[in-house]
Amino acid sequence: MNLLDAAAVFAAGVAAGGINTVVGSGSLITFPTLVALGYVPVVANVSNNIGLVPGGVTGAYGYRAELKGQRARLLRLGSASLTGAVIGALLLLGLPAAAFKFIVPILIVIALVLVVVQPRLQGWIRRRREDGGGHPHGGPLLWLGVLLAGMYGGYFGAAQGIVLIALLGIMLDDDLQRLNASKNVLSAIVNGTAALIFIATWLWGDTGINWWAVLLIAAGSTVGGFIGAKVGRRIPPLVLRGVIVVVGVVAIVNLLR
Repeated sequence: MNLLDAAAVFAAGVAAGGINTVVGSGSLITFPTLVALGYVPVVANVSNNIGLVPGGVTGAYGYRAELKGQRARLLRLGSASLTGAVIGALLLLGLPAAAFKFIVPILIVIALVLVVVQPRLQGWIRRRREDGGGHPHGGPLLWLGVLLAGMYGGYFGAAQGIVLIALLGIMLDDDLQRLNASKNVLSAIVNGTAALIFIATWLWGDTGINWWAVLLIAAGSTVGGFIGAKVGRRIPPLVLRGVIVVVGVVAIVNLLR
């Protein structure tokens, strides 16, 4: 990795850390960057996942005020995120690389659609909450939904945060900023759990990890997580969605070559 490549990966990490904190689709920045630089898709995905963990932690810390009073909720839903992450990570490691190259473009398309329709989805969630919808605890359906989101996140993860905020907004009657804080914690649990599994299998010699990419993304996402929690809400949503869609399309083109 030359100096220019390193700068690109670090910058992508900063962007991803901020985007994950505010929206939840930062992997659509970092993963395509690594693929464009010539990394094998599975190695790019694993390295990206591990590198984004510190950004998830700093993003969750930045929302600590909104996390007050949510301990019971996070313990309950966190168990679903952890279980789903284990299943998703094991699927990534167990399925052949060719399957990943086939599945991921489909997941990216789904993620891009979620990014595009997010304003309408949030509007529907807001109206539903104003009409008295939502549940104080979410029930088993929310737990199952968070489990499936964890599986998605453990396998690939782009737009995992959007899936989570949609689920929480539909099933819970709470302030959107508090739900976003919960989303950041649950996403961090998924990424952290998957990262531990990837590192363990790397120690056994079965998983490819590029540690330079990990360190650069980790450093960038740590900075981005703080920025996202502080000033990320000032980024025009239309601009942010436009950048994510363009980068996602580039990723699909690179994967389908």
